[in-house]
Amino acid sequence: MTAPPKRPSGQEGFFWKNKTLEEMSNAEWESLCDGCARCCLEKLEDEDTGKIYFTHISCKLLDAGLCACKDYSNRSEQVPDCVRLTPENVRTLNWLPPSCGYRLVAEGRDLYWWHPLISGDPNTVHEAGVSVRGRVEGTEIDVNDADLEDHIVRWPALLPKRAQLKKRPKVSK
Repeated sequence: MTAPPKRPSGQEGFFWKNKTLEEMSNAEWESLCDGCARCCLEKLEDEDTGKIYFTHISCKLLDAGLCACKDYSNRSEQVPDCVRLTPENVRTLNWLPPSCGYRLVAEGRDLYWWHPLISGDPNTVHEAGVSVRGRVEGTEIDVNDADLEDHIVRWPALLPKRAQLKKRPKVSK
């Protein structure tokens, strides 16, 4: 007697499980972004320890309500220190949040239930409390670099409990 055929997990055909970062098309690469905009927050690095501190101050191009860049295609020209993520640098950048789809895939880990590629819904990143929506207190234009220390917050480096669940929580009515 043979064992019954193995049922597909439902994720075996997903490109991030079958391709390396380098093999992905541009559209596949871009879709790894979950839309949280945590990478668009200003960060400080301790010169002695290398520790990264997030702030609740964003890049001047971030639309904090939409969690999207206002001029994505020209961002490098408008913000010269904007870091374009590549397969090479996502493996070495120490400031990518733990929830970042690029970081997760680079580390061989799966995406969370709230990632739009899993949920099919771009709003689940907000529902899970992962995005910066409602948490940005200003932009780099509003706050001097010397004052960024006064705006350090812990939440961008943490994963909310709701986001850590194995699947989308049921909504109570």
